[in-house]
Amino acid sequence: MDIVSFVETCYRHPGRETGVSCSSCGRPICPECMTPTPVGMRCPECSNQRTKVKTAATIARPETPVVTYILIGICVALQLGQMAAGGSATGGGLGGSDLTTQYGLSGPDVAHGEVYRIVTSGFLHSGIFHLAVNMYTLYILGSILEPAVGRARFLLIYFVSLLAGSFGALLVTPNALTVGASGAIFGLMSAAILVLRQRGIDPMQTGLPLWIGINLVFSFAVPGISVGGHIGGLVGGALAAIALYEIPARMRSLPGAVGPVLAAAVGAAAVAGAIAVV
Repeated sequence: MDIVSFVETCYRHPGRETGVSCSSCGRPICPECMTPTPVGMRCPECSNQRTKVKTAATIARPETPVVTYILIGICVALQLGQMAAGGSATGGGLGGSDLTTQYGLSGPDVAHGEVYRIVTSGFLHSGIFHLAVNMYTLYILGSILEPAVGRARFLLIYFVSLLAGSFGALLVTPNALTVGASGAIFGLMSAAILVLRQRGIDPMQTGLPLWIGINLVFSFAVPGISVGGHIGGLVGGALAAIALYEIPARMRSLPGAVGPVLAAAVGAAAVAGAIAVV
């Protein structure tokens, strides 16, 4: 058997050999194309800039998860609006406010053309406790994942997971009124595991697989929880992460935009599926 040894070349400069790969997409990059970040070297596309070198102070300072804070702020503001409109603070009146009845996820309403509910339901909650649990989890996951993948990719993963969660909820319980960010949050969990693995970190050491397992047990054991929404979000987040990181890492000749386009296609497929099942 012949054994062939070779050194990879920079994807932007094929004549330059390199042993360094982008920590985000996995493509080989030469020193000219390397951009230092808190999570390793990134190529120009993944760092969203030309080969600008950051200072040591900038690299040492973690990126503030601005998108995570904005998402939390929207959910909190809408919960306060629900309560002001007559909704229950304890979750006893899921349909007790105009916001939940008009913007919560409901198969018959989606079938009548109110497709926007597939998105809006993911920002509404059934009470303070429901909101607090989801927002705390979103804060933890967002603080880990958003600085690692960047704001644009984090937002893409979040919305793909949300849409997939809505699809799952309509598939399993099409006639129920469903609200909550749980589908999107489950998607962040599965995406975080795949991103950590792609970066060479053992996900078992982070406790995320156990966390997912516990939440799935609660999903099946506790009445009133959208099992379809949770599983749909879990699958959607995993597919988005595969599109953004696994596929580009295995097919390094692909253009940098292919990953985001594939991830967006997963979200579009979830919307199409949600419309088709109602």
